[in-house]
Amino acid sequence: MDVIPAPAPPRVPVRDRSGIQLGSFPVHRIYCVGRNFADHAREMGAIAPASKAERGTPTFFMKPADAIVTDGVVPYPPGTCDLHHEVELVVALGSDAPPGVLPPTAAMGLVFGFGVGLDLTRRDLQAAAKAKGLPWDTGKGFDHSAPISALLPAAELDALDTLPITLDVNGVRRQASTLDQLIWDVPEILHELSKLYALCAGDLIFMGTPAGVAALQPGDEFDARIGDTLNVHGKIAPPAY
Repeated sequence: MDVIPAPAPPRVPVRDRSGIQLGSFPVHRIYCVGRNFADHAREMGAIAPASKAERGTPTFFMKPADAIVTDGVVPYPPGTCDLHHEVELVVALGSDAPPGVLPPTAAMGLVFGFGVGLDLTRRDLQAAAKAKGLPWDTGKGFDHSAPISALLPAAELDALDTLPITLDVNGVRRQASTLDQLIWDVPEILHELSKLYALCAGDLIFMGTPAGVAALQPGDEFDARIGDTLNVHGKIAPPAY
């Protein structure tokens, strides 16, 4: 018998291309990829790889599953004066990975669908942690740090590498790129994650952001899009506490 009430798992709506709701997706874990666009790596002061041979290994971090925001309302978080947006492709897994390292050729077979989301970042806390060689947890893994669209089943989305990804804030374009600019694509990222974790149905992977990250303030409205089918619109609300 549970000694405290068990919380319900966080859930993301699932819709088809016409907007009809198909159900909900219970979230298990949220994995995030750092510096997965060369232009963003450079704007953050890192050296971007010139070829696949120079990529090294991806940078991963995590957010709690209940960091998702599905209604678009994001309270400005405590402890920061520099909240940044990072628009990202989100991959949703619908099957558990088999034991062992997942071959890239088998990776897309795990994918249920896709969304667009924001990896919100307390940049001042992240920068302070980096300067001391400490983990980024306080800068990345906080309440309401993962606004996300409804998920679209993979079969209903056009080829990923043809799609644009954009973010507008208060009607002004802040970020824009195309998904063919990912340093590590979806099969490669799932392969690399499988070396470190047992990937499971319910996992979300935030795939990294292009250049143009910048600050958000209470009252700002954001509109994130991938192609003409994935969209999340929301607003930064006053601090909740």
